[in-house]
Amino acid sequence: MDNMMKAVTFQHPDKIPFSVGMLPIAWLKLGDDLVRFAQDYREFFPYIPDPAHVREEMPPSYRAGTFTDEWGCVWSNVADGMEAIVTGHPVPRREDIRTLQIPQNRDGRLPHGLMYLRLLDLRGFEEAMLDFAEECEELKILIDKVLEYNCIQIDCALPRMGELVYFGDDLGMQNGLAIGPDKWRRYLAPCYEKMFGKIHAAGKKVYMHTDGMIYEIMPDLSRCGADIINPQYRANGLDNLVRVCRKENRIAIDLDLDRQLFPFATPSQLDDHVRECVEALYLPEGGLSVRIELSYEVPLDNMAAILDAARKYRGYRGGR
Repeated sequence: MDNMMKAVTFQHPDKIPFSVGMLPIAWLKLGDDLVRFAQDYREFFPYIPDPAHVREEMPPSYRAGTFTDEWGCVWSNVADGMEAIVTGHPVPRREDIRTLQIPQNRDGRLPHGLMYLRLLDLRGFEEAMLDFAEECEELKILIDKVLEYNCIQIDCALPRMGELVYFGDDLGMQNGLAIGPDKWRRYLAPCYEKMFGKIHAAGKKVYMHTDGMIYEIMPDLSRCGADIINPQYRANGLDNLVRVCRKENRIAIDLDLDRQLFPFATPSQLDDHVRECVEALYLPEGGLSVRIELSYEVPLDNMAAILDAARKYRGYRGGR
């Protein structure tokens, strides 16, 4: 975490921070083979679960079946170990928005998809897109209710939060923002600015994860208070990330490597991928960390090649 905070704040980290995420389904399917693999790369696995107990440790959204969250959204899942999707939207009609009550729980939980995706979960994708297209009054009412709840939850969570506070909300699709950057700036940027402002007022930093093509609003996220942003390599393109985060602005990023490449590439191609990203985005003062997301579809040999590259390039010093 010390190196990570130095990267976030451009304070010359000793090494480029690399982190590894492993979907629960990988532990379920690969079992003891994955445990032995993780033990060989222990620096990337501070916690190695017992595959026999992974199911009981998973949150409800990663379990097969359905569950209903605090807003009344119904989540459905066909397989243990992967994220569910919302199939039951509790506010299908605009008139229902006016009578919607924010949840009463005050547990300080800030789940992935807490703002923009929450609007889609409550309304359903098509209805939410119509709301944004028509800019109806109910859209602002719904945004205000979701934001109010999030701010309450942030206040509840602040006393136990660490120095870097995680937010996750997938704002992009494969080719851009579904609502476009202008409407995102008008309706949603003020929400993130208010939430992130609470974190900064407490003397903490903001980590913002968002999947999809979001490079065109990364400067906006930074202005809203995101101290480090976690963009995807493939959706955004390395050239765009270099231009936006290094040439036009100086934005700290935790780069999500190309997980769609991982199952199919050769070890040398994986080494090249990690090297290319590090060389393109490295700054001596920091502003770069790297995220590696793995699952069971990635052969263990390829996992090893990726983590070998991480070991090799985390000490990169600009060509030395």
